[in-house]
Amino acid sequence: MKHRIVVLGAGYAGAVTAGRLARRLHRDDVEITLVNGDPDFVERIRLHQLASGQDLPRRPLRAVYEGTGVQVRQAWVTAVDAERKTVDLTGENGADTLAYDTLVYALGSTNADHAVPGVAEYAHNIAGKQDALRLRARLGELGPDGTVLVVGGGLTGIEAATEIAEARPDLHVAIAARDGVGGWLSDKAQQHLRVVLDRLGITVHEGADVTRVEANHVVTGTGTGAPAAAAGQIPAQVTVWTAGFAVHPIAAATTLEVSSTGRIVVDATMRSVSHPDVYAVGDAAFAEGAGGTPLRMACATANPMAWQAADALAARLTGRKVPEKPIGYAAQCISLGRRDGILQRVTPEDRMTTTVITGRAGARIKEFICASTTWTIAHPTMLLPTRRHRVPASREAQNRFITT
Repeated sequence: MKHRIVVLGAGYAGAVTAGRLARRLHRDDVEITLVNGDPDFVERIRLHQLASGQDLPRRPLRAVYEGTGVQVRQAWVTAVDAERKTVDLTGENGADTLAYDTLVYALGSTNADHAVPGVAEYAHNIAGKQDALRLRARLGELGPDGTVLVVGGGLTGIEAATEIAEARPDLHVAIAARDGVGGWLSDKAQQHLRVVLDRLGITVHEGADVTRVEANHVVTGTGTGAPAAAAGQIPAQVTVWTAGFAVHPIAAATTLEVSSTGRIVVDATMRSVSHPDVYAVGDAAFAEGAGGTPLRMACATANPMAWQAADALAARLTGRKVPEKPIGYAAQCISLGRRDGILQRVTPEDRMTTTVITGRAGARIKEFICASTTWTIAHPTMLLPTRRHRVPASREAQNRFITT
């Protein structure tokens, strides 16, 4: 009987995990099922481009995994029973239950409104493809001198604000942050960011804590960390909310051990600390990186976590040595429109260094990273590793490797 591996979610982490498992394991021994609500792979790190009016190529998952041995199931996950080892789905054929021997949980994250009134009713976000398309449609309705406010001074907020401002120079684009916009970057990177924001005509509101979103403006209080802005209102015919992400509540509703934010707690091999037949990768996993610091939600950690999980699972199933290598960072890349960018080198612990590449060179590097990441996902069984190992025939042997 084949060992049933179910991967939930085909974002960066889930898609890479499924493809790497297909390269590592012999298809006569395992059955790999990839469950995803959208029929296509969604380039989440490009959704700010989609929202600003650019078109992204479609990558149907069934075409991506054709001939790899990975079965794609288009469905939405409604529940996981970690004791019965089942997943409840609703999809093309209605409600169904899928059983597994090993589960890889990669359902990612969504927008976090932090219980701020009006976000759900009036704000847009770019956490998913449909969200980005709704924002795109709304921006298309704005005439010259329309007002757009991006809330959040992190990577997503910066990329959204600069992309919209570059694509629509006729709009008044602003960005508001409780702390500083890009305040974690090195001095050189921050200086370049300020120059670009000014060149694109983006108004910056730092120390502005958005306490309520209305149809045509936001209400602000006083933030922290940056020079405090006066409490008041900021005009916004369109508000784009990028002030954080939250995981789906499915894991927290199970018997799996989760963090205070609902992420599945895993060990160095991305295996659940409470259920050895469950792995978690990407935003859904709470894992320690280099130096013992929890890995942040990012594409930069999604792929290494996927490699770690797939290699560890394959090793346990085939009786080979389980690899364990701390996951560290190398750089943070920020696109500032299509012609500018920042590559900020960081330490493995994610601390800023003085090495920064900006301008067109930074934009080219960011584009290369995005394109190469997507190419890897679109060709799941190409490149290394290519040797497929066999799984022991007896279920007793499989269970022994899974639990060690």
